[in-house]
Amino acid sequence: MNAVQKLRRKLKGIADPQRAKLLQRYFKTGKGEYAEGDIFLGITVPQSRKIAIKFQNLDFASIEILLKSKFHEERLIALLILTCKFNNKDYHTNILENIRIKKKIYDFYLKNTKYINNWDLVDLSAPKIVGSYLCGLSRPNQLLIKLAKSKNIWERRIAVLSTFQFIKYNRFAESLEIAEILLQDKHDLLHKAVGWMLREIGKRDFKMEIKFLEKHYQKMPRTMLRYAIERFPEKLRITYLNKI
Repeated sequence: MNAVQKLRRKLKGIADPQRAKLLQRYFKTGKGEYAEGDIFLGITVPQSRKIAIKFQNLDFASIEILLKSKFHEERLIALLILTCKFNNKDYHTNILENIRIKKKIYDFYLKNTKYINNWDLVDLSAPKIVGSYLCGLSRPNQLLIKLAKSKNIWERRIAVLSTFQFIKYNRFAESLEIAEILLQDKHDLLHKAVGWMLREIGKRDFKMEIKFLEKHYQKMPRTMLRYAIERFPEKLRITYLNKI
């Protein structure tokens, strides 16, 4: 029995059909919804993380098999394994090897975005892989802008969530540039993601967020604005909502 078969046997043993039904409703898998046809096993994220850690030494061929799976949790575990590999401290003593493996993971990730096709898959992997990799480059904006202008909703969300890694280091320009590109995006999932990143900026630099809002709030989707101002003092939050 190979490693993928062992992993799948482990998943089968902890699958929960009742939870799977709930997850399929929560993640909008019905006809015409954003995750139409996605299939769940009913496994929690903490359970998935434990399995990913246990199988983090899987090779890329095996990871690709999991990433192309029809089962949501198998795709999630594939991505969690990639994040484990990306942050593996064993590589840090060899700088060249560290650079090589991170580039390989980053390229593999972007080559397979068609399988990173739900918001949780993006949110749990993009900042730690794409964001971390691009933080080390001198000109990350071009790559983020390309993703932000993609026709693929999940690539656009990858662009937004990747900037969370920049925000952690008090680098806001990348997030604000992507936010401007996506102001007129039609999808609610992007409105929420951009609003979330603006809120994170505001936690670190309130004046910076206010400056962006004063310039753009009139044309921001209401959901984006509500997420962005969620932590504002009540009086200021209501003032912005009443301005629309």
